[in-house]
Amino acid sequence: MSGTLPVIEPDMNGEGLRIAIVMARFNTPVCHGLRDACLAELAELGVAEQDLLFTTVPGALEIPLVLQTLAESGEYDALIALGAIIRGETYHFELVSNESGAGVTRVGLDYGIPIANAILTTETDEQAEVRMVEKGQDAARVAVEMANLQRNLQEALEA
Repeated sequence: MSGTLPVIEPDMNGEGLRIAIVMARFNTPVCHGLRDACLAELAELGVAEQDLLFTTVPGALEIPLVLQTLAESGEYDALIALGAIIRGETYHFELVSNESGAGVTRVGLDYGIPIANAILTTETDEQAEVRMVEKGQDAARVAVEMANLQRNLQEALEA
Protein backbone atom coordinates (compact mmCIF):
# COMPACT_ATOMS: atom_id res chain seq x y z
CA MET A 1 0.00 0.00 0.00
CA SER A 2 1.14 3.50 -0.68
CA GLY A 3 2.15 5.85 2.11
CA THR A 4 -0.89 8.08 1.51
CA LEU A 5 -3.61 5.45 1.81
CA PRO A 6 -5.40 5.87 5.15
CA VAL A 7 -5.57 2.55 7.00
CA ILE A 8 -7.44 1.71 10.17
CA GLU A 9 -5.67 -1.21 11.78
CA PRO A 10 -7.48 -3.83 13.89
CA ASP A 11 -7.63 -2.76 17.54
CA MET A 12 -8.08 -5.56 20.06
CA ASN A 13 -7.90 -3.40 23.19
CA GLY A 14 -11.11 -3.85 25.14
CA GLU A 15 -10.33 -1.31 27.86
CA GLY A 16 -13.24 1.08 28.38
CA LEU A 17 -15.62 -0.80 26.08
CA ARG A 18 -19.11 -1.58 27.32
CA ILE A 19 -20.41 -4.90 26.03
CA ALA A 20 -23.68 -6.75 26.64
CA ILE A 21 -24.12 -10.49 26.17
CA VAL A 22 -27.42 -12.25 25.51
CA MET A 23 -27.36 -16.03 25.93
CA ALA A 24 -30.07 -18.58 25.13
CA ARG A 25 -30.69 -21.19 27.81
CA PHE A 26 -31.75 -23.94 25.39
CA ASN A 27 -28.90 -26.50 25.04
CA THR A 28 -27.53 -25.19 28.34
CA PRO A 29 -24.24 -27.15 28.57
CA VAL A 30 -23.09 -25.83 25.18
CA CYS A 31 -24.28 -22.31 25.97
CA HIS A 32 -22.37 -22.34 29.25
CA GLY A 33 -19.25 -23.37 27.35
CA LEU A 34 -19.76 -20.48 24.92
CA ARG A 35 -20.32 -18.08 27.84
CA ASP A 36 -17.28 -19.18 29.80
CA ALA A 37 -14.96 -18.96 26.80
CA CYS A 38 -16.38 -15.58 25.78
CA LEU A 39 -16.06 -14.06 29.26
CA ALA A 40 -12.50 -15.35 29.66
CA GLU A 41 -11.48 -13.88 26.30
CA LEU A 42 -13.14 -10.54 27.05
CA ALA A 43 -11.11 -10.37 30.27
CA GLU A 44 -7.93 -11.20 28.31
CA LEU A 45 -8.72 -8.34 25.92
CA GLY A 46 -9.06 -5.89 28.81
CA VAL A 47 -12.85 -5.54 29.07
CA ALA A 48 -13.61 -4.83 32.73
CA GLU A 49 -16.26 -6.96 34.43
CA GLN A 50 -18.13 -3.81 35.53
CA ASP A 51 -18.43 -2.84 31.83
CA LEU A 52 -20.30 -6.05 31.00
CA LEU A 53 -23.96 -6.92 31.17
CA PHE A 54 -25.02 -10.56 30.91
CA THR A 55 -28.58 -11.77 30.46
CA THR A 56 -30.31 -14.95 29.35
CA VAL A 57 -33.40 -15.74 27.30
CA PRO A 58 -35.26 -19.02 26.77
CA GLY A 59 -33.98 -19.74 23.25
CA ALA A 60 -32.33 -18.39 20.12
CA LEU A 61 -35.53 -16.86 18.75
CA GLU A 62 -35.76 -14.56 21.77
CA ILE A 63 -32.21 -13.20 21.41
CA PRO A 64 -32.94 -10.49 18.76
CA LEU A 65 -35.62 -8.77 20.86
CA VAL A 66 -33.28 -8.38 23.83
CA LEU A 67 -30.46 -7.26 21.53
CA GLN A 68 -32.82 -4.62 20.14
CA THR A 69 -33.65 -3.33 23.63
CA LEU A 70 -29.94 -3.14 24.49
CA ALA A 71 -29.11 -1.42 21.19
CA GLU A 72 -31.88 1.13 21.72
CA SER A 73 -30.40 2.04 25.11
CA GLY A 74 -27.25 3.44 23.49
CA GLU A 75 -25.27 2.21 26.49
CA TYR A 76 -23.14 -0.40 24.74
CA ASP A 77 -20.29 -0.36 22.23
CA ALA A 78 -21.01 -3.92 21.07
CA LEU A 79 -23.34 -6.81 21.73
CA ILE A 80 -22.79 -10.57 21.74
CA ALA A 81 -25.36 -13.29 20.98
CA LEU A 82 -24.66 -16.76 22.36
CA GLY A 83 -26.73 -19.86 21.68
CA ALA A 84 -26.82 -23.35 20.25
CA ILE A 85 -29.29 -24.68 17.71
CA ILE A 86 -28.79 -28.39 17.18
CA ARG A 87 -30.62 -30.19 14.37
CA GLY A 88 -33.49 -32.41 15.38
CA GLU A 89 -35.84 -34.48 13.27
CA THR A 90 -38.10 -31.61 12.20
CA TYR A 91 -37.97 -28.46 10.09
CA HIS A 92 -37.81 -26.41 13.30
CA PHE A 93 -33.98 -26.32 13.08
CA GLU A 94 -34.08 -24.37 9.82
CA LEU A 95 -36.74 -21.99 11.08
CA VAL A 96 -34.90 -21.17 14.31
CA SER A 97 -31.50 -20.93 12.59
CA ASN A 98 -32.69 -18.66 9.80
CA GLU A 99 -34.95 -16.40 11.85
CA SER A 100 -32.55 -15.90 14.77
CA GLY A 101 -29.69 -15.13 12.39
CA ALA A 102 -31.77 -12.68 10.38
CA GLY A 103 -32.99 -10.99 13.56
CA VAL A 104 -29.49 -10.56 14.95
CA THR A 105 -28.27 -9.08 11.67
CA ARG A 106 -31.24 -6.75 11.40
CA VAL A 107 -30.71 -5.32 14.90
CA GLY A 108 -27.05 -4.62 14.14
CA LEU A 109 -27.85 -2.87 10.88
CA ASP A 110 -30.88 -0.98 12.19
CA TYR A 111 -29.01 0.42 15.18
CA GLY A 112 -25.49 0.64 13.77
CA ILE A 113 -24.04 -1.48 16.58
CA PRO A 114 -21.63 -4.38 16.16
CA ILE A 115 -23.12 -7.72 17.17
CA ALA A 116 -20.95 -10.82 17.41
CA ASN A 117 -23.24 -13.68 16.46
CA ALA A 118 -22.08 -16.83 18.25
CA ILE A 119 -25.28 -18.80 17.86
CA LEU A 120 -23.97 -22.21 16.85
CA THR A 121 -25.93 -24.21 14.29
CA THR A 122 -24.78 -27.82 14.25
CA GLU A 123 -25.99 -31.26 13.27
CA THR A 124 -25.11 -32.89 16.62
CA ASP A 125 -24.39 -32.16 20.26
CA GLU A 126 -20.84 -33.39 19.71
CA GLN A 127 -20.22 -30.85 16.93
CA ALA A 128 -21.49 -28.07 19.17
CA GLU A 129 -19.27 -29.16 22.06
CA VAL A 130 -16.21 -29.20 19.78
CA ARG A 131 -16.91 -25.65 18.54
CA MET A 132 -18.16 -23.93 21.72
CA VAL A 133 -14.84 -22.74 23.15
CA GLU A 134 -13.46 -21.41 19.87
CA LYS A 135 -16.76 -19.75 18.93
CA GLY A 136 -17.08 -18.15 22.38
CA GLN A 137 -13.56 -16.73 22.11
CA ASP A 138 -14.23 -15.55 18.55
CA ALA A 139 -17.35 -13.71 19.69
CA ALA A 140 -15.34 -11.75 22.25
CA ARG A 141 -12.66 -10.84 19.70
CA VAL A 142 -15.23 -9.81 17.07
CA ALA A 143 -17.10 -7.62 19.55
CA VAL A 144 -13.95 -5.80 20.68
CA GLU A 145 -12.48 -5.38 17.20
CA MET A 146 -15.73 -4.17 15.66
CA ALA A 147 -16.53 -1.78 18.53
CA ASN A 148 -13.10 -0.20 18.10
CA LEU A 149 -13.44 -0.12 14.31
CA GLN A 150 -16.80 1.65 14.53
CA ARG A 151 -15.32 4.19 16.97
CA ASN A 152 -12.24 4.74 14.78
CA LEU A 153 -14.36 5.11 11.64
CA GLN A 154 -16.54 7.73 13.33
CA GLU A 155 -13.44 9.67 14.38
CA ALA A 156 -11.99 9.44 10.86
CA LEU A 157 -15.25 10.59 9.28
CA GLU A 158 -15.54 13.54 11.68
CA ALA A 159 -11.96 14.68 11.04
